[in-house]
Amino acid sequence: MCRPAMQTARVHCGPRWGASQPFVESTHHHFPGFSHSPGLGVRRPLRFLAWKLQLDEEQMKQVAAILDQLKIERAQAEVDDRRAVSLLAEAAEGDTFDRAKAEEAAALRTKSAGVVQQKVIQSIERLHALLSPEQRGRLAYLLRTGALMM
Repeated sequence: MCRPAMQTARVHCGPRWGASQPFVESTHHHFPGFSHSPGLGVRRPLRFLAWKLQLDEEQMKQVAAILDQLKIERAQAEVDDRRAVSLLAEAAEGDTFDRAKAEEAAALRTKSAGVVQQKVIQSIERLHALLSPEQRGRLAYLLRTGALMM
């Protein structure tokens, strides 16, 4: 059975791109477990890792928990980013530029990015402890080739 190498996905750009163009066509490669979002979800990456690493049932449960925690941290980072954008907008809207708010926005983004990176490190560490040496080699390959992005 052949499946197409490319799949077209509609990506909603949201209201800030203007009401006249609510959708933008973009093309993505579709592979099992490939997520169109910048972060890891739980379902597709779990299925992808289960397939590529040949996880057993207990490993799948633990990997699901690891991915879920990472997903929560990334969601919090998105909330922090929206707050930072709001702070930047407030800094720019007055008669004079509010540098303190702009610096607060920058600090919030920096802190949030650091927290996410620490969670990524913890996630990889937990995966390392969970996997067999052969599975670790496959995980390293997926990371090196960009098939799995953390």
